[in-house]
Amino acid sequence: MPLTKVPRVDDPPAPPRDTTGRRADRAPSDENEELLHRMAACPPGQEREALRERAVRAFLPVARRLARRYGAPIDSREDLYQVACVGLVKAVNRFDPRYGRPFLSYAVPTIDGELKRYLRDCTWDAHVPRSIQEKHRRVRRAQEEMTRAGHSNGGSVPDLHRLTGIEEAEVRLALRADQSRNPLSMDTRRREEDAPSLADAVGDEDPMLDRVVDRIALKSLLPELPVRERRILALYFLDSMSQRQVAAVVGISQMQVSRLLEKSCDFLRRNLLCD
Repeated sequence: MPLTKVPRVDDPPAPPRDTTGRRADRAPSDENEELLHRMAACPPGQEREALRERAVRAFLPVARRLARRYGAPIDSREDLYQVACVGLVKAVNRFDPRYGRPFLSYAVPTIDGELKRYLRDCTWDAHVPRSIQEKHRRVRRAQEEMTRAGHSNGGSVPDLHRLTGIEEAEVRLALRADQSRNPLSMDTRRREEDAPSLADAVGDEDPMLDRVVDRIALKSLLPELPVRERRILALYFLDSMSQRQVAAVVGISQMQVSRLLEKSCDFLRRNLLCD
């Protein structure tokens, strides 16, 4: 799911390396901490903004590493990195060196919380309990480890159980939960190009549903009619007989059948409207 209204924060260009293979101008962690201390002591203005930007860029690799922890699909890893960058910016803005704690001890939980909120609220198209989401992430990371170890299918359920410690039934549930994260479109077609789509397999609304309430109401009123009237209604409406045929079966004239039908229908109609 693409992240909207979040400015893209690109990695800084890689600095040149010296003859020993190390980066020539890579700042040690203590220099980055000093940078944050200078920013906190600097009054609002252009100098503070410049220090803030330098601090964010200095800790971008941390955001990248934290985003990679969650083993997201390739097409959404960049979104996770952008979310991690948002968490990093929040951590830089809120960090107060007066508490005497290193910046990373505050930034890592902040970035991690931002990532978890995004994964919980923005990447599932159907509601999945948080406990299943956590197990799903653990299983996904285990699958990636199994793939790197040479298992092309990400490992079997028993393998994932041994690696994660999650019960096999819960592993299967976590794997099925992945379908709620990226469900198929209703326009998806099966293997054959001319095969019907998933939407074609969904049934239409049954027109008889509108008559269910009327049938239930009539069922409670029919016992109030005399036996002969109930039989005439059944022969005429259920067995689709004509009035002449009903008259022959019941042993009365067609005129009597017509009057009894009108009388019975009028009784049912009045009582239904009263209800």
